[in-house]
Amino acid sequence: MRKIDLTNFRLATSETARDINRRIALNIIRRHQPMSRADLARRSGLQRSTVSAIIDQLIGEGWVTEGASVISARGRRPRFLHLNVERAGIIAVDLRPGATRVGLAGLDARFIIQTDWPTPARPEEFARKLTRTVATFRDAHREMTYEGVGISVPGRVDESGTLLFAPNLKWPRINLRQLLEATLDLPVVFENAANACALAELWFGRHPDDVKHLVAVTVSEGIGVGLMLNGQLFHGTDLLAGEFGHVTLDEAGPVCSCGKRGCWEQFASNSAALAYYRSKTGRPHPDLTFEDLIGLADGGDARAAETIDRMARYLGIGLAPIVTGLAPQVLVVVGAITGAWSRVGPVIEEVVRARSMPLVRTRVVPTDLATQPRLRGAVTLVVQRHFVVPSVA
Repeated sequence: MRKIDLTNFRLATSETARDINRRIALNIIRRHQPMSRADLARRSGLQRSTVSAIIDQLIGEGWVTEGASVISARGRRPRFLHLNVERAGIIAVDLRPGATRVGLAGLDARFIIQTDWPTPARPEEFARKLTRTVATFRDAHREMTYEGVGISVPGRVDESGTLLFAPNLKWPRINLRQLLEATLDLPVVFENAANACALAELWFGRHPDDVKHLVAVTVSEGIGVGLMLNGQLFHGTDLLAGEFGHVTLDEAGPVCSCGKRGCWEQFASNSAALAYYRSKTGRPHPDLTFEDLIGLADGGDARAAETIDRMARYLGIGLAPIVTGLAPQVLVVVGAITGAWSRVGPVIEEVVRARSMPLVRTRVVPTDLATQPRLRGAVTLVVQRHFVVPSVA
């Protein structure tokens, strides 16, 4: 049950009811396609006449297609409904301090084309590069109806589109929505990268239907935590919920980009692992990547192996209070570290188990790097706008 917010509500109208029914139908088709109109009526509980009116509208708008299936046992050819995944073009942007990846996907979050380039030091240059990329995508795929741009951000953006907090990005406070929409001519949706990954897991992840409490932890230059509680993203006061990466583990630890010392991400992020390895070898290794470090550990480099094992232990130390405090059904780890899961997974699980309540049964699982979870999360930001139930109170 959710209390009605009397400071911010909208009365339900007959149009609201139609919109809710339409989105319910879209979601059922997305989840259970192919299906007939009769199947949809049974699953939704809507009258067949209402279903027919909704489907006719969705077909007219291009969201749904209807076609004959194979001949049934009685010789009839029932017409089955499918989501028209190729109708909508969605621009997804994975904005990170070192590099930005941009992809074009359909409603099923399958990417048609991608590119990447170094992230500029200034947001104005970022806007120019993104505008050129989007124009190239649209020229190459003119058949699509472009629904918007989703951007996963290594920080926090408020409802107006203003960048509030992104210490690893090192950009000034600026209204990114105004900057980008002025040249893209498309609506732009922002979300913290970890939150976007949590949304993607809920919408496209292979989890049981009853999963409503899910936490996504992104491990890269820093550490982000996305909180999906009761099937809803939890943003907290000032949209800053989930910044566990900036919880202090050691007050005498390394200085963090947020200005404090000894934050969790100073021990368990990719950047922290690389810094630790350099300190142990006494060499700068300027071109060494985190993926290189994993390769060295797999190849028998003792210092690299120690570094990865240390990182895994600190990841477990930081995950344990999240598991104990929130008791999610699933905790998903996102990032290059999942490529070494056979090595780090048992360490993480052992530390979490030793530091958590015995009754907590959270599953800690890695994402599949091939799904590009951060980029897929950016797609979800746009997709969900057409499928979530609109707020009426």
